[in-house]
Amino acid sequence: MSKQLVAMILAGGKGTRLYELTRKDAKPAVHFGGKYRIIDYPLSNCAHSGIDTVGVVTQYESINLSRYIGNGEKWGLNGVRSSTVAIPPRQTESGSNWFIGTADAIYQNLEFIDSFDPENVLILSGDHIYKMDYAKMLETHLDNKADLTIAVLDVTLEEAKRFGILSVDKNDRITEFEEKPRNPKSTLASMGIYIFNYRVLKQSLIADAKDETSEHDFGKNIIPTLLAKKRKLYVHRFEGYWKDVGTIDSLWEANMDLIASMDEDFYTVDKHHFRIFSEDTNSVPHYVGKKARVTNSVVNQGAIILGEVDHSIISNEVFIENGARVTNSVIMPGVNVGRNVVINKAIVINDITIEDDTIINPEGEKVVLVHQGGVK
Repeated sequence: MSKQLVAMILAGGKGTRLYELTRKDAKPAVHFGGKYRIIDYPLSNCAHSGIDTVGVVTQYESINLSRYIGNGEKWGLNGVRSSTVAIPPRQTESGSNWFIGTADAIYQNLEFIDSFDPENVLILSGDHIYKMDYAKMLETHLDNKADLTIAVLDVTLEEAKRFGILSVDKNDRITEFEEKPRNPKSTLASMGIYIFNYRVLKQSLIADAKDETSEHDFGKNIIPTLLAKKRKLYVHRFEGYWKDVGTIDSLWEANMDLIASMDEDFYTVDKHHFRIFSEDTNSVPHYVGKKARVTNSVVNQGAIILGEVDHSIISNEVFIENGARVTNSVIMPGVNVGRNVVINKAIVINDITIEDDTIINPEGEKVVLVHQGGVK
């Protein structure tokens, strides 16, 4: 049965700039916000947008991510007429190949997409924090009878140097695209969210796969080629919170943004009940001791706090001992913080113990990552 829209989430990145956080986990599986994992955001967006078929393309350290995705039940993306499938690289008649670029990752899975006979394909990244109704983007795409629609957000001129930048005409048709320009001509930045007419996408990917000089990348190859061929490319303007959490600093900033936005209910339930779904750890309720002090913080179930916490994210099953003080930090699941420990402006990796009297980053000049082997 033909579908109007099938989603493909690219979730195979190594995430080297997250260091120990991604040593044994793909970046989309990294814990976020005390309760979530990064992959929860695009999958929840799909669920709320009425998309019932999602392929999650995995590669690097995919076991935990694939186990977490399961059959999509956490996001309501399982059932008779819906499905969520984790898709790792595989051996075929032509051999066995790792995905060598974003476009190649989709090309190698054309057979999967073909099985749903979609009119359009939504391509997403698995490592961004945001809420978005893709149905509105699809409206833009269909109204323009576009071959490709790219979601964009307005950034500062300085930030524009880090993104793929688009120039458009008065009708929002794309006239120019430049990847990470030194001198940006525009401040419309690509979010790495694409809706393709599937026929156009398939033709482009097949042609690109035959090009030995190509890097097989959407930003570097597919989009410039379509522009050169005068295909109908448009932008969909996004207004709202969006964060690429590919570095320690950006991951920490996104967690701190969560705290700042709790009054606006951004990350939990907004006025349209746009929940972010996640795994329930079935922990006991969190407990704050009679001598403890917790201010301006997010605390998840199963946490036991006997010390002092301020402006921090405390994940499930965290134990903070008497005399400990945690400020401006992200404590991931299963961490034990010993007596009289001081932690400031840090991300503490899950399932480790911080020994009594340890002092970490008291000056807080930069964000540090605390892991089993030390502090980075």
